[in-house]
Order: sequence, then C-alpha cells, then structure tokens
Amino acid sequence: MLKRKAFTMLELIFVIVIMGILGKFGVEFVAQAYKSFIFSKINNNLQGNSASAVEFIATRLQYRIKDSVIARNPATATFSLVSNSADDNATILEWVGALEEGYRGSTTATPILPDWSGIIDINDSNATTLVSPQTNTGNLNTLINTLSYGATNFNSAALYFVGSTNQVNGWGWNGVALTDQNGTIHPITTGVNTNEFVSSIAGKDFTGVDVYEYYKLAWTAYAVGVNDWNTTTQTGTLRLWYDYQPWLGESYANAKSAVIAENVSAFRFRTSGSLIKVQVCSKSRLTNEEYSVCKEKTIF
Repeated sequence: MLKRKAFTMLELIFVIVIMGILGKFGVEFVAQAYKSFIFSKINNNLQGNSASAVEFIATRLQYRIKDSVIARNPATATFSLVSNSADDNATILEWVGALEEGYRGSTTATPILPDWSGIIDINDSNATTLVSPQTNTGNLNTLINTLSYGATNFNSAALYFVGSTNQVNGWGWNGVALTDQNGTIHPITTGVNTNEFVSSIAGKDFTGVDVYEYYKLAWTAYAVGVNDWNTTTQTGTLRLWYDYQPWLGESYANAKSAVIAENVSAFRFRTSGSLIKVQVCSKSRLTNEEYSVCKEKTIF
C-alpha cells in the first residue's frame, strides 16, 4: 500500500515559529539596511555639497587683495574690515580680487608675458601718467570684456598699491563712488600707450598721491552669502556675486550672481591675521529626521 507523507503537528509548529522569527527580524533587518542606505546617500550628498562649496570659495579668496576684505551685515547696513570686525551677525563676505587671469600671461604671445606686470616705473611715471613696463592694456581690455560677458572693460579697472595705507572707506564699500585718488584703491583707464595708466576720475590725477612700485590690478569685487532663505526648512542658497566695482559706487546687490550651493543652513567666516577660515553647513530633512554636515577651510 502507498503511504502519503505529511508534516507532523510538531514540524508545523517549528515551521510557523521559524517563519514568525524571520518575519519579525527579517523585516527589521531590511528596514534598517534601507535606512542605512538612505542615510549614507544623504550624508555623501551633504559632504560633497559642503566640500565643493568651501573649495569654490577658497579658490576665489586665494587671489583676494587681503586689505580689501570686509564683513557686511545687510540687516543693519553696516560693514567693517574683516580684521577689525566684531559683528557676529555679519553674513556677507566681500573682497576685491586681483586680476589673476591677466597676470598668468597670454598664451598667444612668444615669449609668454603677463598682461600686467605688477610694477610701476617710478622714474618714468608722473602725476598724470603711471608707466607699467610689460603691461598691455589692450589685452586687459579684451580679457575683462570676456570675463564680464561683454558688460565691463578696462575703463572700470583699478590699482591697489602694495604697502599703501588701508582705509575702510577708501574702497567704495559704502556705495559712494570715489571722487579723487586719495583712497586705498585707484580707478584707472588706459593711457596713450598700452603700458600706461591714467586716472579715470574726471579732473583728478595722482598729484599728491603716494605711488608705490608694486601694485595689484583689479576689475571686480566679489561677495559670498546666503539668500532666498526658507524659514520652514531653515536653509537658503549660497551665492557668489561678481562684476561690480565698489570704487565706482556699485553694490553686490545689483551684480551678476552664480549659485555655489543650495540647502545651505549656515555660512560663517573668521579671521586671524591674514588667514580667513570659512565654514559651510548643508542640511537635509527626511520625514522626521534631519541631517546636517559642515565643512571648513582656512585660506592664507
């Protein structure tokens, strides 16, 4: 006779118990693995966003004119040199950058020469004309026009004499155009020859102005800060503003801008001597959990 085999009651109980255990802990294991995956993905995104933002800012700050850096508090419409700033509520970092692209030289020339040399020939210069050997203002005009997407040219450029006295109001940070050459930065345009600078302020030359041998050439200021603040998520957009000239009375508020990072919860900066430390914090929220990552870097 054929006998049909089946599970005994004891075997069925064992199977049910084992399935219950697998059902309880298996689901929890899968849920925990999924949660770990989501956390890892969010963490990597936040790490990448904060790190790339800090590196972007550090790259721009590397070529700053160190005396020009200010901390601005838009809420109170006040600013101060970063080295003297005691305003912990200042949220905008501003500076004038040297035209590093022009100092690297033109690749079309043989030999490769810089478009501006950084040297004033004291012997050949006078109150009306400053002579800068190996400088080509024609090339500089083309370069500035390219960098500004056709909006600016060499007529908006300015000189900073290395070693000159730094004045907090000598840069035009107060939104008022400079009316003479007695400030810290000096608005210029091209002279008759391509290696000559003359004052771009009508009726004002360099009479009575201390002219130093070494200079930095600038065409724009830069500003970094968070705007478009979302009170619900407590985050905003970190932006770089550029192509504005404080010495002409222009402000970052009306300048071109580019997004550095989104979902930024904090942008902070501190100084120690000639060092600037910047910190960027990014934040993300998933259901009831909040994730935040901060990155910082010190720039000489």
